[in-house]
Amino acid sequence: MTLKAGKNSVTFKSYGVDLAGDLYLPEGFDPSKKYKTIVGASPFPQVKGQIPATYGPEMAARGFIYLGFDYLGMGDSPALPGEFMQSRYNFRLIENTWDAVSYLGTLPFVDEIYGLGVCQGGQTIASAAVTDHRIKKIAMVSGMMASDAFQWTDRDMAHQIIAASNASMQKQYETGEADYVWPIVLNDDMTREEFNALGIPMSDDTYNYYGKDGVAGPGKVKNFTLEHIGDQPMQSLFSICEHYADKITQPSLTIYSPTAVTAICSINFVEKLTNDHKELTFDEFSHVDFYWKPEAVKASCDATAEFFNA
Repeated sequence: MTLKAGKNSVTFKSYGVDLAGDLYLPEGFDPSKKYKTIVGASPFPQVKGQIPATYGPEMAARGFIYLGFDYLGMGDSPALPGEFMQSRYNFRLIENTWDAVSYLGTLPFVDEIYGLGVCQGGQTIASAAVTDHRIKKIAMVSGMMASDAFQWTDRDMAHQIIAASNASMQKQYETGEADYVWPIVLNDDMTREEFNALGIPMSDDTYNYYGKDGVAGPGKVKNFTLEHIGDQPMQSLFSICEHYADKITQPSLTIYSPTAVTAICSINFVEKLTNDHKELTFDEFSHVDFYWKPEAVKASCDATAEFFNA
């Protein structure tokens, strides 16, 4: 395999199939040298053309190798035989991440491996790191680590989601056909006005990124759709890492906005940590700003690079 500075398409095995990845290499890449390397984890419901395509080049510009990839059943990565695309099951995100680390461990130019997760990716990286000490440090940006407070505060709503996902699983089992839904309510064709009219928190912020007129919405990013498999919440309602936070031994960095509605997911997580931990907050940014706004991305990437280089 011939590699060059910038983005390189790669594949690696997980669950016996080839997951599709983008390996970002720094300027002047020399395969005879060793580089600090990052395994990236993206937000729900993203593919590698979104957060990884933003953070990959930024971290490569700071001298790191960065691997972003499509999880099993997402984007350019296949579903398992007999299963359906757009699945993004929570437990599999963790196992795919472990396999990504194994893949990076086979590359002769990879030195220490770090984890960098954004939004749900923060939960994935923190969960993976609990028992994968090949990951030497972790950074979580606008992360959903302690998401129980975010997802279970309204028990009635959680139970409605569970009922719908249970019904979806039963339907798929009986019919053998995929049952797709719009898990964040926004669909691929909805206008900003239609979405804002629903009164959902962060609606305008969300639409700026995920809407059909957003910076990384359907039609803007290859293989991206907001539609996902209907039984996915049966796994996403589990948040493993927050209940194992005191077991995490690697140094960690949490970056978030205390003014964001998702801030509780970082605050509650940090309170449970017993490791060597750093916390960095930015009042001026929203949750989604860290996905794409240049000043927010620069702030998080600068801080992460400094942390990983320390």
